[in-house]
Amino acid sequence: MENSQKLREQLGYEFRDLKLLRNALTHSSSINETHQQYCDNNERLEFLGDAVLETVISERLYRLLPTEEEGRLTRMRASIVCEESLAEIGHQLGVGQALILGKGEEHSGGRKRNSMIADGVEAVIGAIYLDGGFYEAQKTVLRLFDSVIQMALEGKLHSDYKTALQEKLQVNGDVNIQYVLDGQEGPDHDKVFYTSVVVNGVILGSGRGRSKKEAEQNAAKAAMKDMR
Repeated sequence: MENSQKLREQLGYEFRDLKLLRNALTHSSSINETHQQYCDNNERLEFLGDAVLETVISERLYRLLPTEEEGRLTRMRASIVCEESLAEIGHQLGVGQALILGKGEEHSGGRKRNSMIADGVEAVIGAIYLDGGFYEAQKTVLRLFDSVIQMALEGKLHSDYKTALQEKLQVNGDVNIQYVLDGQEGPDHDKVFYTSVVVNGVILGSGRGRSKKEAEQNAAKAAMKDMR
């Protein structure tokens, strides 16, 4: 765990069970190569951390904006907890350097990949929740995301293209919006995903990304550009 020293200092949280932190930093590529059990990687903690993060941010926005409507609260939350914001925080924390990767992922530059770093941040939040409870996880999230929340309140965050596209298309009523995975290429540790956004059976835009979320955002961005 020597590579996690910077991360532990930046988090401002002292783990009682360091195995949880190790679990949060262990990528699936590592356990695949060492033949460990599935539960030894960070995917389950990522799932948990994502839920904790959304709950904390939702409550914070609810209290900060007592008269705001649901739609804007949802958009602001999406911009705060998106992959780009998570990756920026992860880079500051040193999550990339602390990740435990397989050799293939290591050699392909996985430590710098935004999608992997963002997943790591969510997994660490999940680990803090299990180690210290909701209050400790809440304190950590609000400390880490304080500037991001402030930027969202000031309208200075990057766009959530999926939400923007949905709002634009649904001005005159409900429409059927689907994000279709057209394909993927590359080994597990270095995949590229291709996605199209389909509205009422018509393809409005296509995008690619290192994660499915990134590909969907880029597809929505392309659709918005074409519509303009």
